[in-house]
Amino acid sequence: MENIRFLLTLLILAVLLRSLVVAPFNIPSESMLPRLLVGDYLFVAKWPYGYSRYSFPFGLAPIDGRIPSGAPDRGDVVVFKTPSDNSTDYIKRVIGLPGDIIQIRGGQIILNGTPVPRVRVADFIDPVTPNSPCRPEPGLNIVEETATDGSRICRYQRYRETLPNGRSYDVLDLGNVPFADDTPTYVVPQGHYFLMGDNRDRSADSRYPAQVDGAIGMVPSENIVGRALVMFFSTDGSAEWLKPWTWPGAVRWSRLGGGF
Repeated sequence: MENIRFLLTLLILAVLLRSLVVAPFNIPSESMLPRLLVGDYLFVAKWPYGYSRYSFPFGLAPIDGRIPSGAPDRGDVVVFKTPSDNSTDYIKRVIGLPGDIIQIRGGQIILNGTPVPRVRVADFIDPVTPNSPCRPEPGLNIVEETATDGSRICRYQRYRETLPNGRSYDVLDLGNVPFADDTPTYVVPQGHYFLMGDNRDRSADSRYPAQVDGAIGMVPSENIVGRALVMFFSTDGSAEWLKPWTWPGAVRWSRLGGGF
C-alpha cells in the first residue's frame, strides 16, 4: 500500500506539473524555421495566459474560457490545439489579435492598414541532416551547397520582421508562392488569434481555412495551451538507438537553453 500511495502521489504531481506549470513539446515540421528546427524539444509555459480546458490532459477540465483571463501578445510563440479537431498540438507565432485587419501582399504583412517592416538580413544556413533535409524546388530561393569543410548545407533567404509592439524575429521567404504571398483581407474575430509560421511559404496557418491534419484557420483563445519557454534538447536525427556512441554527436548542443 505504501508503494501504491507513493506511485499515485507521483502520478498526481506529474499531472499537476504538466497541467499547471510546464509541458514538453517537440517540433515535427519545418513551419517555424529558422527559429525552430525539426528535432527541437522545448518546454511550454502554462501560466502566462491563464488556464483553459485544453491546458489539461484530454481537455477534460470543466473550464469555460480562461481562468484567470489572459491573452498572448503579438510575436509570442504559442502551442495550441488545432480548431479542426481540438486535439492535435501545433506551434505558431501570434501575428493578429482580436479585431485586427490583416492581409499579405507580396509576402509582406499589412496589419491594420500599415505594412509590417521587413528587412533583408544574412541568409539562414542550415546543415543538412536527417532531421533537416534540403528540398530545393524550381522557382524557390532554396539552395543546397557544399561548405568549406565538405559538409552539405541548405541556404534560405532570411528577413527580419518587426511588429508594432517592437517584437522582432526572423522569417524565411522562399519566393513567390501563389496565395501564401498575396491573400484576401482577414478580420480576426473576437476571442480568436491569427497565427503564422516563420517559414512563411511552408506553413499551413491562419491564412488557410481550418481542416484536419492541415491548416488551422483562426485559433480560439481557449485552444491556446501555453507559450514557448525554453529549449531543453535538440537532435539532428543522425543517432542510432542501438549505437549509444552516436548519441552525443547527434545533439545540437548550441541550441540548448535558448529562450523565446
